[in-house]
Amino acid sequence: MFLTKNTIISLMTIIAVFCLYKVSSLFVIIGILMLVIFVLAFLWDMTSVFQKTAGFECSRECPNWLSNGDENTIKLTIQNLYDKAVSIEIIDEIPPEFQKRDFLIKADLKKGETKDFTYTLTPKRRGEYEFHDVHIYVFSRFKLLQRRFKFDLKGSSKVYPSFAIIRNTQLLSAENKSRELGVKNVRRVGQSSEFENIKEYVKGDDYRTINWKASARKHQLMCNVYGDEQSQQIYNIIDKGKGMQQAFNGMTLLDYSINAAVALSYVAISHNDKAGLITFEKNVSTHLPADKKSRQINLILEALYNEKTDFKYSDFTTLHEYSKKKITKRSLFIIYTTFDNMASLERQMPFLKLISQRHTLLIVFFKDSELEKMCEKKTVKVNDYFKQTIAEKFMFEQILIIKRLQQNGIYALLTRPEDLNVNTINKYIELKAKRII
Repeated sequence: MFLTKNTIISLMTIIAVFCLYKVSSLFVIIGILMLVIFVLAFLWDMTSVFQKTAGFECSRECPNWLSNGDENTIKLTIQNLYDKAVSIEIIDEIPPEFQKRDFLIKADLKKGETKDFTYTLTPKRRGEYEFHDVHIYVFSRFKLLQRRFKFDLKGSSKVYPSFAIIRNTQLLSAENKSRELGVKNVRRVGQSSEFENIKEYVKGDDYRTINWKASARKHQLMCNVYGDEQSQQIYNIIDKGKGMQQAFNGMTLLDYSINAAVALSYVAISHNDKAGLITFEKNVSTHLPADKKSRQINLILEALYNEKTDFKYSDFTTLHEYSKKKITKRSLFIIYTTFDNMASLERQMPFLKLISQRHTLLIVFFKDSELEKMCEKKTVKVNDYFKQTIAEKFMFEQILIIKRLQQNGIYALLTRPEDLNVNTINKYIELKAKRII
């Protein structure tokens, strides 16, 4: 049983009336009368909530998988077992990682009514989250007290890299847009290594494509037909170094990169490309070979869910040596990393150049939203001018980093963390449309 604000106010009023006895003894009689009425009302109020057949039924529907960085819907279903309408307050003991200490749902339930209550949670990091009890507080008739009902609904949910974005990535796919418009795929004859079929040799065909075994069987010249190779290897390479520990809107650059890797992998597979994954810090910790099988996305999700890091310094030398040994076919490498200044880029440039000689390389790094706001802010004080000048210097240095990469034949993408998914997918589609990959 819990006292309400109405009870406190009533008692304070009665005490105040008693305190006026010095003015007139009549206030003592009034105070006693008010106290008797309050006690009777309080006892009657108790009977309205403490009944043998009173109570609620409560259940919680929570997904086993929560999507990191996205809104996830949780549903509470409550049935009123009282023989009258009641007013209630609901408190759900959500995981402490959300730091949501003001959670409260107020509602009115009719006699025997079953009602659903939904709310959303947005996790900011991967891992396992524990849900605890649900508490329902029912008000008495005059709202002088509350009775608590506690429901043991303990459970856990795993927060995986953002998979909700997958449902929206089809809108970014140029191939799917073409299908909606009725555009048909046209076969382009090429000289790549992807075999298409065997046909009769005609004048003008390249004699180097003659298939001598097939010609012997058919007793006429037959030649191989090759088409443009459609299935390219796309590797999302995630730097787990110290710089990726920076947080924007409560989520680290590492988790932003992980979400983007999932989204881009889905788009790549939908474009008939093979999606792979590499994560590294001092050493390569995860390598998932590129593939386009149906369960590849689930494998990528599971691998990224289990990613852990100490946020130490990254070693691009290890990445170069590892990729040289393990990935022999030319692929698109999309490296999610961060460069604070030109000096940090120059330290890694020799290894990036070596990687770009064997693979098409796209470097994705991040804008600092706070620096952008500082540059756009109107300055009044002298200190603000100094801060703005330093911010502009850092912003200009990022432009120099892009030019430096481009001078060495390396593609670059500078993006805000919140725009990473869309910009990375658009860049991939742009490279594919230009037949760079």
